[in-house]
Amino acid sequence: MAKQSIQQVKQRFGIIGISQELERAIDTALQVAPTDLSVLITGESGVGKENFPQIIHQYSRRKHGPYFAINCGSIPEGTIDSELFGHEKGSFTGATATRKGYFESADGGTLFLDEVGELPLSTQARLLRVLETGEFIKVGSSKVEKSDVRVVAATNMNMVHAVEKGKFREDLYYRLNSVPIRVPALRDRKEDVTLLFRKFAGDCAERYMMPSISLTDDAKELLQSYRWPGNVRQLKNITEQISVIEKERVITFEILQQYLPKQEVGMVPLKPSQGETSGKTFANEREILYQVLFDMKRDLNDLKQVVRDIIEKGADVESSTQADALLQEVPTEEDLYRLPVKYSEEFLKPPLTPTSQRVDNKEEVQEATSYDEMDVQDAIEYNEQEELQHAAEYVDEVMSLQEIERKAIIKALERHEGVRRFAARDLEISERTLYRKIKEYNLEDL
Repeated sequence: MAKQSIQQVKQRFGIIGISQELERAIDTALQVAPTDLSVLITGESGVGKENFPQIIHQYSRRKHGPYFAINCGSIPEGTIDSELFGHEKGSFTGATATRKGYFESADGGTLFLDEVGELPLSTQARLLRVLETGEFIKVGSSKVEKSDVRVVAATNMNMVHAVEKGKFREDLYYRLNSVPIRVPALRDRKEDVTLLFRKFAGDCAERYMMPSISLTDDAKELLQSYRWPGNVRQLKNITEQISVIEKERVITFEILQQYLPKQEVGMVPLKPSQGETSGKTFANEREILYQVLFDMKRDLNDLKQVVRDIIEKGADVESSTQADALLQEVPTEEDLYRLPVKYSEEFLKPPLTPTSQRVDNKEEVQEATSYDEMDVQDAIEYNEQEELQHAAEYVDEVMSLQEIERKAIIKALERHEGVRRFAARDLEISERTLYRKIKEYNLEDL
């Protein structure tokens, strides 16, 4: 597709950017538009995936037909089949009349299924049948109906991992993924960051009738070096914040730095500089979690020793200072709640313990080498063999996973003043899962 056509698409749909990956995604959308192939659009949240189904629809032979965009993650699991395929009167409680579903209403047009990875497995089976045969059955009916619908799906999930974990049907994944389109993250489009900033600043200035803001050179460098975990959506929000709040119209490095969160949801630290690089690395998250447990155990043992010395020798200033310092370093319950819900289970696993062996038909505890002196990987392998044996000894000493999860949800909701969308993003779960957890733990009043 010619450069001129891509530029026309950008102008028509308000897409800002000159990166090669972005233009390649637009070019793929234009190439596949005249066909009826299913398209799967992938990319992180906030990158602008919603523009591409519209491009495909408007440049297809279905452009005069209906276009529906459905967020699969926002529809309750019990009603999603009815929403997509319709239902007959009396098929379930509350079905007071026959209702058309989206597949029937969008006949001859395009159906955009956003967050398709959130679909229940039963709905995935129904969707697969529609894609393969063009046939569907309404809820509560036995009549097979036909539908000529072009399906475009989008997700921010890693679909390969979802298939491996059994959360998404493999056959449906390959059926949807006839033509994949990947929308690049903003951190992979550094040349577009300042262009987008200028566009958002101009729009905000025009909307509120104020002078537009601009950036100094060092502020531009800071803007481009930031990771942008929220992608284009986050950049737009920060640009509007600065435009409205700051009186100065020329934004310096120091001013911009105040608006860039240091601890952002889902943010992965940038590559450290040479001076910050440590000699120790971890192969996976499990090793990191066990290392934290080792550190906690060592700190607690040191604290016990200090307290023992205080009891034996009497409290002195030096011992008290040591105790206070160690207490400050020991992770608190609050620290554990800050971890994502998916990690809390790791902290509930029993810590490493010395082995127990039978000697002369009597059970004696064998003193093992301190885990602080063991290699992390060796300790992990050792623990995987022993943790099942010793798990029962610690059941009464740890908080249940449900209680950890409940308190984490409460704190996330309080932190975001009850805004469930932000709380779900903070906990790294979908909004639908958060709604289900809130109902399960009776937290509707928060």
